[in-house]
Amino acid sequence: MNKKTTISLTLAALLVLASCAKSSTGRNQITLFSNSELSKMGASSFEEMKEKEKISTNKAVNNYVQCVAKAITKNVPKSAHDGEWEVVVFDSEQVNAFALPGGKIGVYVGILKVAENQDQLGAIIGHEVGHVIERHSNERMSSNKLSQTTLAVVDGGMAAGNVENRELLMSGFGVLAKYGVLMPYGRTHESEADIVGQDLMAKSGFEPAAAITLWQNMAKVSNGAPPEFMSTHPSNKTRISQLTKHLPKSQVFYQASNAPNCVKPKNI
Repeated sequence: MNKKTTISLTLAALLVLASCAKSSTGRNQITLFSNSELSKMGASSFEEMKEKEKISTNKAVNNYVQCVAKAITKNVPKSAHDGEWEVVVFDSEQVNAFALPGGKIGVYVGILKVAENQDQLGAIIGHEVGHVIERHSNERMSSNKLSQTTLAVVDGGMAAGNVENRELLMSGFGVLAKYGVLMPYGRTHESEADIVGQDLMAKSGFEPAAAITLWQNMAKVSNGAPPEFMSTHPSNKTRISQLTKHLPKSQVFYQASNAPNCVKPKNI
């Protein structure tokens, strides 16, 4: 068996071992990790963040975020998380929020200044929870593992074959994997979370058009963002276009929902 055949069989074996699934949007997924593994990782990461980051003790702010998060999470499929969600507000000016496998949500005070009302905060939390629903953490970890393994196999094959300019070629393959596979993969996740999140917020009683306004606000504060092809996130313009196109479908869910009454504190 020649080296080229060995490499091909090794890569094929890796793909066979990967668990194939589909996202709710119908996209094929490769997931190498179990839900329990991801939940443990998410819980561990969340505990570390709570130790390192300052947690807000502002009762009004916490009540507001908890109100929006509760409305969102009660509409999350049990397959994504079956149990209580832990929601923590971090007292930081970072314009950020996240959700982790295992039912963990973190919201930074800084993003509350960009999200003007409960609907826009619903868009943020809906988007972040959308990542959990679609198993994006699993996909990212799986794609990174497969990419690293593939590059190692190729490098070993070239080393065994005494291929000239091996280091230069491997550097090129690494750049190709980063910008041609991993980053577009990340942008696909972000776009999917936008759409899934827009539907989720609408089902939870938040006006889905607010997701569009939110990203218009985000565009104003995202100075110096890298070109889209060099970023793991779509451009604000792309996100606004995709959310606007999807809005009629989300409006159907919104019309059948009941709006919560989460009051944003005036001092934010």
